[in-house]
Amino acid sequence: MRALTRDRRAFTAAALTTATAVLLGAAGLAAAGGGPARAAGGAVVLDEGEFDVTPRLVDGKLELQIDDRSSGTTAVREPSDVVLHVVQSSLQSTLDPVATVLGMTTTDTSWQLNGWEAENIFAPQPGWNGSAAGGDTEVTLSGYDGPGDFGMATYTPEMDNADAPAIPYLGSVASVQRTFTLPGDEERLLPIWQFTAEGVYRLTFAVTSGGSTDTETLAVVVGDDIDPNDVMPGDGSTPTPPTPSTSPPSSSTSPSTSPTPTPTAPSAYVIDNGHLDLAARPVDGSLQFQIKEGTALDHEWYQPDEVVLHVKPAARRKITEGYEFLGPVGGPVWWLPIQQLDGLIWPGWSTDQFKSSEIDGRVAFRLDALQGPGALHIFGEDSLGKVIMQADSSDGLPDSFDLSVPTHRHTVWTFAAEGVYRTTFTVSATLADGTKVSDTETIAWVVGDDVDPSTVRPGAGDEPTATPTAGPSESASETPTASVSPSDSPSASASATAPGSGSSGAGGSSSTGGSGSSGTSTTGGLASTGAQVGVIAGIAVVALLVGGGAVFFVRRRRTAQ
Repeated sequence: MRALTRDRRAFTAAALTTATAVLLGAAGLAAAGGGPARAAGGAVVLDEGEFDVTPRLVDGKLELQIDDRSSGTTAVREPSDVVLHVVQSSLQSTLDPVATVLGMTTTDTSWQLNGWEAENIFAPQPGWNGSAAGGDTEVTLSGYDGPGDFGMATYTPEMDNADAPAIPYLGSVASVQRTFTLPGDEERLLPIWQFTAEGVYRLTFAVTSGGSTDTETLAVVVGDDIDPNDVMPGDGSTPTPPTPSTSPPSSSTSPSTSPTPTPTAPSAYVIDNGHLDLAARPVDGSLQFQIKEGTALDHEWYQPDEVVLHVKPAARRKITEGYEFLGPVGGPVWWLPIQQLDGLIWPGWSTDQFKSSEIDGRVAFRLDALQGPGALHIFGEDSLGKVIMQADSSDGLPDSFDLSVPTHRHTVWTFAAEGVYRTTFTVSATLADGTKVSDTETIAWVVGDDVDPSTVRPGAGDEPTATPTAGPSESASETPTASVSPSDSPSASASATAPGSGSSGAGGSSSTGGSGSSGTSTTGGLASTGAQVGVIAGIAVVALLVGGGAVFFVRRRRTAQ
């Protein structure tokens, strides 16, 4: 897959918040007998929810344990029985103040737990509980192994005016302290855990209180390149118990039980990362709806029925306040943001293959039909954070919007559930000589990992069980129209855009597609690539002037108290 340059943005200290301390309830501790399924070496994989690293007096001796609340009740686990999974969706823009105090050289992105997007993502939320040790505890990073840098620090906007812009606790970089004091009255300390590279880390913590010491190693898998279920816990030396075979002895006279081969889908090109344009393109004097993968200088064109677009599990996010139209707050949604995130596809809209002199008016994009397990929303936001909807399958289709020529924009895409979706779009325009042109195509999408995208038939497909999105007068059991030939001109389509003008290309990201020609400003919540920063789930845009340059922060959350 082509590696694309990501849109790099700095985030200033004044715009960011971290998780606030949460007091533990008086819930009793249950022994870790049940809970999550066991992985390699009998380990429990923690990839979501709250847990605390807790130095605790047990029979008068200090032991470092993990209080796991991810399943709704508290289970006490040994660190050597746990693999912590820092999921791919925790990849976030690195906060410069935190990177500075941790001695990290990266100013781009890192994997963060309790980071500035903690409220928006499904990820582990590790805390430190000092209240069970009988007094203050000295915590030391006594051993470290990993493919990148690791560190823990606390940061809040109030620290911008303090002597220290952030508070470091531990770090793997030589210049950073390896010991901190965990107060005996601290019930939940929530520093940011930050990792700079994917792979397996092993963090060895030594805790000392009242003359008693315990040392434990926690295995951590960062990103999705390695399956955490295959990683040995602790220091990695725990042997994997042999799995007894339940298969009957082989016999040369036994009849063959090989299953009948299942026909596979025609070979499709799966795209699961990087910049895409869903574009109106001039071909042979007409208009075709095609998909461009790549940048302006390095790209390929595909017919929609040649590709399958994979929305990877890292797109799973929490629905936040103000986005209840997507579902209940705190519920899951698979979200492709208006800004590029490494590891996810970044689909945009393009009319910049046409010259303004070649089109009379605007180009209309219409979502005619959707098949899939849940609703699809396509939208942007205006400068005040108001949602501007381009398409909402939950209230019936078709939905449409239009773009001027030439334009290159991005929107938010959200899918309500995992599975296979098929979107049928009609793109239409009127040429300068008055000829009306249009093209109707279907794009296959796979959301999540429940379905292998390489097995999915591209284009319209042939799933008899695909769930249609019913229109206002349709029954939910009716199959939506798979192809529509519109006769209306772009000016007759229902526009979801607001008028505006401006330019794109200058100052644009190197990851943008298009020719770099002049375009219009953001319209109807559509973000101009490289010229305007859009809004992602649960966040608003704040522009800050720092050192004479424009620095953008994207976030909507409560300020730490």
